Amino acid sequence: MTQAPERRRLLPMLGHVNGKRSPLTCELKCGSQCMTPDANTSGNEYVHDVISAAVSRRAALGLGMAGAVTVGVVAATAQPAEATYAYWGQGRARLDFTPIKPVDMTVDDLSVPKGYDWSPIIRWGDPLFYDSPEFDPKNQTPEAQAKQFGFNSDYLDIIPDPNGLTGVLVNNHEYTNENTMFPAGYDKTNLASMVKTAIQAHGMSVVEISRTKVGEPWTYVRGGARNRRITLTTTFVMDGPAAGSDLLKTQDDPTGKRVLGTQNNCSGGVTPWGTVLSGEENVHQYFITSGTAEEKRYGFPTTMPSRRWPEVEKRFDARIEGYKNEPNRFGWIVEIDPQNPNSAPIKHTALGRFKHEGANVRVGDDGTVVAYSGDDEKFEYIYKFVSSRKYRKGDKAHNMKLLSEGDLYVARLRGNSQAPEITGTGQLPRDGEFDGTGEWLPLLKGGKSMVRGMSVEEVLVYTRLAADKAGATKMDRPEDVEPNPHTGKVYAALTNNSDRGKPGKADVDEANPRTGNRDGYILELTERNNRPQATRFDWNLLLVCGDPTKDSGTYFGGFPKEKVSPISCPDNVAFDKAGNLWISTDGAPSKIGYNDGLFKVDLQGANRGRVQQFLAVPQDAETCGPVIHDTEGMVYVAVQHPGEDGTFEQPRSYFPDYVLPTRAGAGEFSMPRPAVVQVFHKNREDQPEFPGGVSDKPGKGRNQDKRRKNGKNGPKYRGYQGKSNAELKRRARQAPKSFEG
Repeated sequence: MTQAPERRRLLPMLGHVNGKRSPLTCELKCGSQCMTPDANTSGNEYVHDVISAAVSRRAALGLGMAGAVTVGVVAATAQPAEATYAYWGQGRARLDFTPIKPVDMTVDDLSVPKGYDWSPIIRWGDPLFYDSPEFDPKNQTPEAQAKQFGFNSDYLDIIPDPNGLTGVLVNNHEYTNENTMFPAGYDKTNLASMVKTAIQAHGMSVVEISRTKVGEPWTYVRGGARNRRITLTTTFVMDGPAAGSDLLKTQDDPTGKRVLGTQNNCSGGVTPWGTVLSGEENVHQYFITSGTAEEKRYGFPTTMPSRRWPEVEKRFDARIEGYKNEPNRFGWIVEIDPQNPNSAPIKHTALGRFKHEGANVRVGDDGTVVAYSGDDEKFEYIYKFVSSRKYRKGDKAHNMKLLSEGDLYVARLRGNSQAPEITGTGQLPRDGEFDGTGEWLPLLKGGKSMVRGMSVEEVLVYTRLAADKAGATKMDRPEDVEPNPHTGKVYAALTNNSDRGKPGKADVDEANPRTGNRDGYILELTERNNRPQATRFDWNLLLVCGDPTKDSGTYFGGFPKEKVSPISCPDNVAFDKAGNLWISTDGAPSKIGYNDGLFKVDLQGANRGRVQQFLAVPQDAETCGPVIHDTEGMVYVAVQHPGEDGTFEQPRSYFPDYVLPTRAGAGEFSMPRPAVVQVFHKNREDQPEFPGGVSDKPGKGRNQDKRRKNGKNGPKYRGYQGKSNAELKRRARQAPKSFEG
């Protein structure tokens, strides 16, 4: 390939990745963070260590840690945790399935259980509005992308209206794959257009969906009244204690209260009041900075990033005095109202700034509202926010202020086994379980900083530094952290950490018990007396992931290892009506050699810890945003970066259209397109349960000649299983990787 030398230059992880991990994934997803010095150089490797070495822009060295504050815990009530905001569908659960076998990492297909089929709801580039241009991958523009579905789908939710026949789909667009989006060399003559198109491909989409019968698959509605694109050119309102801080002011926004855009939106959650939360994660990789202590703690580079945004958009060059605070305006939890396309999206400073995977809310029996969040990087922390206000059912205006003010905590975990029992191999300690207790260390409480030497705004803008000082426990990439709406127990996906236990790095402990943790864990956390505002908790590792046929150091909640599906690199979690845990993975190909997938995990009874694989995504792809509507027999996932290691000219995936270039129909393309997928039952004749759909029917009355559902080129209501034929799979398997050759 003529562009191979240039593409190799932009991949610092080339030759340094672990196992089969793609250096291209490392660069595009997180800016090759592993090749930079550790952002967390604090000394709190063990739960009893407390450091005072952090540096802030206002304060000098020698700042100590604030004393821990503990509030009393009242007796638990007999009421279960509130779960009214989860949509479970209508009817009885009917999601029985025979687990699929692991799928080899070179297979370009979306694999589902026998008796199920799948189809895309919406794909990258699908037009959202009546005046949106049709998708044309060879003639992309920023103006077109701003009106089309964004790239690299991540967090997903399907929110039906009360009638069950209409609703909205909400999706994050985490990052872009320029190597599969644009022809080779496009940046040499069209850099500004490429950068601005990629900027519009980031952010979020809100899309109306429709169906003719409850329990059937959906189609998206082109021109839906609630359709919306939220991008890096959308104005956000900053709220909370740090809004208006000098640390957030720029030459474009001297108030520090208006931010242009959101980016690298990873996971998220639906609130009980009907809004959607989204986490800004690897925001560092788009900037060039001066390398201050604070910027280093967040991993911001001092060299030009590979996407070269600062060359086109000067606000991403934080070396410019007027933009030195622009990086501080990203890394927050954002909240949007998917029902109101004219509402201003909000960035909540009260939840702190770090690489938020997402945020998920629990409401206690007394109306107490908490939000949990993980900081997705090696050796980072788990956080909890407790609102100062109470939830009011049905009062949306009040509830949309719940995340504006409250107390912020970070987790410290203690194991209950002796240190020599934690060998680093995954061997269980003598009590037969990795478990212990923990406490929530206050960073902010009652509107005051609990970290000596740091102001309230510094704690919120430089939350990592505050957590370092508090002595939080370094975890192995805490990603999605979600409370089970049935039990209140909290489940955290700890994806992996190949540096755990290396010389000069944090050693193993009972919460992170494996040296060079390649496959990850699932942490189960129980608040004391099941009160969400408790400051102490108990914890255990539900799963020590891996392939038990090849790895003796795995653990599956006590369930027999020989009866589970192998699982590696847990990323997002979800729950079904029965309270089972569902896990999507990111990175399994590089660890255990199988395509990433979606897995069901039993949490109670004799089957606790049983892992069953439901689906696998195509070659090079990641499974994101699982949504389980089991009462309708429906499962939804976002398929991110299919064929990521390929090129525009030689794709390594043909998902989701799965057509040869000579056989592409209207709206179909022989190239990878990130997409939102629905999985559904077939009927007894082994056919999809819908009669043909409504995707091309014009509306009636005032919508006549306007509303055509997903339009003439949108995904059609037909089963896609089997579309990836032998020839397409061969082409995808044999296509060279863009960084090789």
